[in-house]
Amino acid sequence: MVRGTADGDLRVFKGLPYALPPTGARRWRPPVAPPAWKGVRDATRFGPACPQPLLPASSLYADSYPAMSEDCLSLNIWVPAHARRLPVLVWIHGGSLAIGAGSAGLFDGSELARRGLVVVTINYRLGVLGYLAHPELSAESSDRVSGNYGLLDQIAALRWVRRNIAAFGGDPGKVTIAGESAGGLSVLYLLASPRARGLFARAIAQSAYMISTPELRGSPFGETSAETAGAGLAADLGAGTIAAMRAMDATALTTAAARTGYRPSGTIDGRILPRQLVDTFDRGEQARVPVLAGFNAGEIRSLRFLMPPPTDPQAYAARIRASYGDLADAFLDLYPPQDTDDSMLRAVRDAMYGWTAIHIARQQSRFGARAWLYYFDHGYPAEDAAGLHAFHASELPFLFGTFDRTAPAWPRPPATPAEAQFGDTLASYWAAFAVSGAPAAPGAPAWKPYRSNESYMDFAEAPRLRTRLISAAYALADEVVCRRRAAGSAWNWNVGPALPLLPSAVRECR
Repeated sequence: MVRGTADGDLRVFKGLPYALPPTGARRWRPPVAPPAWKGVRDATRFGPACPQPLLPASSLYADSYPAMSEDCLSLNIWVPAHARRLPVLVWIHGGSLAIGAGSAGLFDGSELARRGLVVVTINYRLGVLGYLAHPELSAESSDRVSGNYGLLDQIAALRWVRRNIAAFGGDPGKVTIAGESAGGLSVLYLLASPRARGLFARAIAQSAYMISTPELRGSPFGETSAETAGAGLAADLGAGTIAAMRAMDATALTTAAARTGYRPSGTIDGRILPRQLVDTFDRGEQARVPVLAGFNAGEIRSLRFLMPPPTDPQAYAARIRASYGDLADAFLDLYPPQDTDDSMLRAVRDAMYGWTAIHIARQQSRFGARAWLYYFDHGYPAEDAAGLHAFHASELPFLFGTFDRTAPAWPRPPATPAEAQFGDTLASYWAAFAVSGAPAAPGAPAWKPYRSNESYMDFAEAPRLRTRLISAAYALADEVVCRRRAAGSAWNWNVGPALPLLPSAVRECR
């Protein structure tokens, strides 16, 4: 039994544990389902956020939480009163797998729930606590693997939903997983993981990025193996053993690991993540469920640290010709040297977020699953004045109807009827997808699946159906990724002048 709160026509339940606290000996072990409790559990307050480093106050994404604790594996539910077998949307927050929480005001599920959904937001282990791989941890595991603990948390939350959501009025057979940025990446992990199979019926990946991923022991793409990186981190922290690391304070450990440059990531371990994501999708081994995927026009405007250092036009063109070889003309046609800043904003966006969204849509369609593609190009005065038109995550206040609950430094959308109508249409498309597996909105253009002439929905001032999104840029990025995979080199954020020498053309990439 649980006691939540009434919010008009909604019922809200917060801070429900889906796993035992991952503390002490359970740190860096798979999540364990909690035992049943006696009596009535209070579910009127959010649980603590997982330990994470604090962003500077000037960051658009800097948020605050009343409490942080390693005991953070909880979820929250918004549901219409008297709900019965409604579709379920499980939201996975972003934040580079290092920051964020399902309790953030931006992700309040009230407005989506009022569209006839049960909305669930979750916490999962972050940073070093969620993704550390280490030889000692692999030796402890019955599967002889380590890392991916945050992903296993997400899977545990989905299992909790399957077992329990009917009691809240949800349909466990109509679960949609959804997330943005690292949440979108997590959606790709879940699509690829055999451990998550059957736990969801559809998927939404917003601004996901399908970069090369460290492997547990090998280094087939020149990246340090996950176990080696984990052992190196332990040495940097002065911890000779996993026992010593388990004895460290969770917040201090998380902060110290971030300061060393540790970057959390999934691990290709042959079990939870069998192979590189792009290989999984190219082989058709992913969950063949309906997918809605897309990216934003200004992704990199708020993520400029992902761009190579600025350079003058002549040096830029020379570097592109030296790195891209026979593809240099194609690159310079798309991203000319006259305005290197604009060119690199688009090049990095297209190579990572654009290529990923289109590739997912293509591969789902290729293997018989329906896919819908979108491009978010909507701007508003405060955003455009800051040079942040359609920046990374800027669609979220429109989707959740949370204009007044963004982070303090976020350029706030104006509360005008036009912006409210735009948000209502966007949320209607998403909600319809969760209901039926096909996005639709009253009075708005019909959204055709990607396989219909490479269709996509362009969300600018108003939604408009178009075809062949950045088709030349996608073809270039796909050729670059294919050559680098074939040559055994990583494909990542090193785009444009930051690209290492591109391998020559090979038959398999034609």
